[in-house]
Amino acid sequence: MGVRLEDVARAAGVSPKTVSRVLNEESYVKDSTRQRVLAAMESMNYRPSPSARGLAGSRSFLIAMLYDNNDNPASTYLAEIQDGILDACNANRYSMMVCPLRMRGQDFIRRVDALISDHHVDGVILTPPLTDYPPLLRRLREREVPHASVSPQNRNEAIGVCMDEELAAKALVTHLIEHGHKRIAHVLGIANHGASRWRLAGYKEALSAAGILYDPDYVVQGEFTFGSGVVAARKLFALPELPTAIFAANDDMAAGVMWAANERGLKVPRDLSVCGFDDNALANQLWPPLTTVRQPARDMGKLAALQLLELLRGRGEGLLVQVPYSLQLRESTAAPPKTVD
Repeated sequence: MGVRLEDVARAAGVSPKTVSRVLNEESYVKDSTRQRVLAAMESMNYRPSPSARGLAGSRSFLIAMLYDNNDNPASTYLAEIQDGILDACNANRYSMMVCPLRMRGQDFIRRVDALISDHHVDGVILTPPLTDYPPLLRRLREREVPHASVSPQNRNEAIGVCMDEELAAKALVTHLIEHGHKRIAHVLGIANHGASRWRLAGYKEALSAAGILYDPDYVVQGEFTFGSGVVAARKLFALPELPTAIFAANDDMAAGVMWAANERGLKVPRDLSVCGFDDNALANQLWPPLTTVRQPARDMGKLAALQLLELLRGRGEGLLVQVPYSLQLRESTAAPPKTVD
């Protein structure tokens, strides 16, 4: 039989409730008592269970990551966010659960209510587009459920993590312009994502700064998936004047663009430059390797979770932390074909 909380309490000469308070890092335990309990735990190789930690209070030590199942469920971005949240939870003796929800479903709010009630989660972490879905945010406030957000559009009251995606997209398109490209197309992400809006805005800003007129024919809707990148590229290749460069709003769609280019007999980057956004594992597995923006998704998941944990522990109100981006300039971009003006 393993070491129990009561065994630690007996060895330290304190009550089981005091041991639980030490596990919960509550501030009103004397430091000498805390050290005695921690020493007993170490010597007995005690590993606390969530139920033992919750003995002194009503917390479950469980947080939930919510994502929209209408989004790409196989997204590398979501997987990296999840890994980052798990890193923070493991380091702070919390558990996590991952909850796919259909934002457009009629029973969406009912399912959120059931999740909170059935699992007694201490808090939730929201990913786009749930970060900005008014009915969900309103319900979380009504139930007083602490929450942190990854890349929220409304940054006035949110806690969590964000990146200046607009500036990053502008820098990436500027890189294409500096190579001599003028006919630069853009494959949009899902319409209700903040990421789609920010990356389109950055694309437009870069064109404007270079004196290049914005052409709506060169902007095609995508869905952040490989297949939508293929479809979008085929539409662009049907234009009377083909673009010499395509900026896709994420790496999965950029991979689809490269596939469609190969289908048409276009060589990347000799005939067409291609770039993406995120710098997921796929970016270095493509040939040629993909020029993209590195968005540190795993770090962002971890930082969002840490801000939520700070709030749950009463150590602060939580912050909205901004992480830096970096351009990853690789072989998928080059100067346009010499025959192009």
